[in-house]
Amino acid sequence: MAQRPYVIDTMISAKQIAARVEELSQEIHDEFNGTDKLVVVGLLRGSFVFIADVVRELDLPVEVDFLEASSYGDSTESSREVRILKDLRGEIAGRDVLVVEDIVDTGFTLKHVVGLLQAKSPRKLKTIALLDKPSRREVDIRADWIGFEIPDEFVVGYGIDFAQRDRNLPHIGKVRFLDES
Repeated sequence: MAQRPYVIDTMISAKQIAARVEELSQEIHDEFNGTDKLVVVGLLRGSFVFIADVVRELDLPVEVDFLEASSYGDSTESSREVRILKDLRGEIAGRDVLVVEDIVDTGFTLKHVVGLLQAKSPRKLKTIALLDKPSRREVDIRADWIGFEIPDEFVVGYGIDFAQRDRNLPHIGKVRFLDES
């Protein structure tokens, strides 16, 4: 399938992201201060850059694990069907857990993942999302911490992709298709 031609307009700069990650990490530190170990669960693949930056800012004992869920594939629209492609390796029962998501759109993925992880009986479970699109929400869920609220635009960069492209951009950019008027 041929890729539609597009350009990327910067929406949130790398500098803005770094400043917000620092603020969020302080709030997370305050919430989990005193924990014996915080299990930080990254939702692959889009959160990998965000999780790395958050973890480096935390002055806490941290364990990192990953869960891979998919509801997009190579599309720009959510299928609303959440599939777990990779489950956690470690146990979270009785432990403090922070779920790191790249973007909350319809909310289906985060709601599904939170339900799945709550069933594993963590001591405390909190969520953080780099980006939030509340105008697209179809289920009742909101991350405990949000980096940036954005309008209903298709975005890439800072780990977020379009058909596995543009994850390496240091900023968040809005995709603008050239064949649209």
